[in-house]
Amino acid sequence: MPAQPVCSDNSAIYLTRPAPEDGADLHDLIEACPPLDRNSRYCNLLQVSHFAETCVLARSSEGALLGSVSGYLKPEEPGCVFVWQVAVHPDGRGRGLAVSMLHELLARPACRSARYFETTIEADNAASWRLFERVARDLDAPRTTRVAFDRSEHFAGQHNTEMLLRVGPFRPPGESSRATSGTPPG
Repeated sequence: MPAQPVCSDNSAIYLTRPAPEDGADLHDLIEACPPLDRNSRYCNLLQVSHFAETCVLARSSEGALLGSVSGYLKPEEPGCVFVWQVAVHPDGRGRGLAVSMLHELLARPACRSARYFETTIEADNAASWRLFERVARDLDAPRTTRVAFDRSEHFAGQHNTEMLLRVGPFRPPGESSRATSGTPPG
């Protein structure tokens, strides 16, 4: 898939599909973005190879990795994209990269039949809540929340509770509301 340019602050940023060679860069990006949960280099390699169709990288015109979104289609619900992790390097912040990458993910051929997306967010992660609420508004889609993984029950007290945010149903990118609902807007 060719890189999609996103222009902001007079510099081009390209949204691309990852390749196995991007695994080490992804690992370094996540380490530069605390408090994101870090995974092994091997896990990041799997993300950029096995899940490349549902991951997006944002690179500067000089090639620096400024952002990533990793996700997958849920095996038991292929009409739902699970957004695993969103990372934006400090040098890439303030340019709308996270929103652009999420929209790019949902427009990918692998995700075109998806009508929902889900993610987990800690209750006090205000920046992530704002990001995903923004995308839900962009999609004009309803959202629901519930506990996904409880601090005591699932994390043995070692990690904060993760809330599940479910967004959808939403229309596929480029489809008009009239074509979906069969009724005139209004």
